[in-house]
Amino acid sequence: MTASTVPARPGGAPVIRVRELRMSYGSREVLRGVDLEVHRGEILALLGPNGAGKTTIVEILEGFRRRSAGEVEVLGTDPAHGDETWRARLGLVLQTWRDHGRWRVGELLAHFACYYRAPRDPEALLRLVGLSDQAGQQVARLSGGQRRRLDVALGIVGRPELLFLDEPTTGFDPEARRDFHTLVERLAREEGVTVLLTTHDLMEAERLADRMAMLVKGRIRACGTPRELARRAAARAEVRWTAPDGTPRRERTADPSRLVWELHRSADGPLPDLEVRRPTLEDTYLHMLHGKDGAAGAAGAADPATDGARGATDEAAHAA
Repeated sequence: MTASTVPARPGGAPVIRVRELRMSYGSREVLRGVDLEVHRGEILALLGPNGAGKTTIVEILEGFRRRSAGEVEVLGTDPAHGDETWRARLGLVLQTWRDHGRWRVGELLAHFACYYRAPRDPEALLRLVGLSDQAGQQVARLSGGQRRRLDVALGIVGRPELLFLDEPTTGFDPEARRDFHTLVERLAREEGVTVLLTTHDLMEAERLADRMAMLVKGRIRACGTPRELARRAAARAEVRWTAPDGTPRRERTADPSRLVWELHRSADGPLPDLEVRRPTLEDTYLHMLHGKDGAAGAAGAADPATDGARGATDEAAHAA
């Protein structure tokens, strides 16, 4: 199942189009034929265990890593041949930035704005991300949540059409996470920015994403809304009730409506404390991850791109 089977924004060419994407590091095949489409104004969350290949996919889409095989098109261009004009249409928010500590927030944002033809106004952007009061503060003195807001400001100062968010809320407190989610939703819903998000936070994915793509062992296992994924995975609902003799009972079933009907019929009326617990996104994710053709064995593997290449990506992002 590819993303093209459940388009979130019908009409027009997709912003990201991937066909049979493959990537190998020596004899180890990390991506094994990935198919994916992302449409304009859509938020798509890329989910998967460590080592599944998420970072490798993102770096290929950003143009920082060359693929082994397959077709990739981002904003109408093959990222392997993207020029500076093409790069200016992208926004990147990486997992961490390891420099700029001595810069003052406002000065750094104004400096980045100089590299774009029609950037956002830095002062207005600081207000948008809630950092106006920190404009004169050194970056190194920001809190974790404030630093992440600055990362987003740096990522969108050039008015990107496509924004990559790689584990954006790691280490956030609940208030900072809520504010960040509101900002991302505003960018997508009001300004039409397309967002590709990687995250291990399933609640975050469910809150933000129009669709989720589950990457397992280098392949997209499924792509769709939480309900579509639950249906595809055949994750079971849990029905709980109290039997006539007072014994608490529960049963897992793929068809809770039928079970409830059968229980009512056998009891000749309503049952006390009847409760139906539908599968959560976590249930669906774990079902796919550890299913009969799942990738439990891949969960602990390291992604070479995560460990060895992210520093080079940081450098390239600054140069862009």
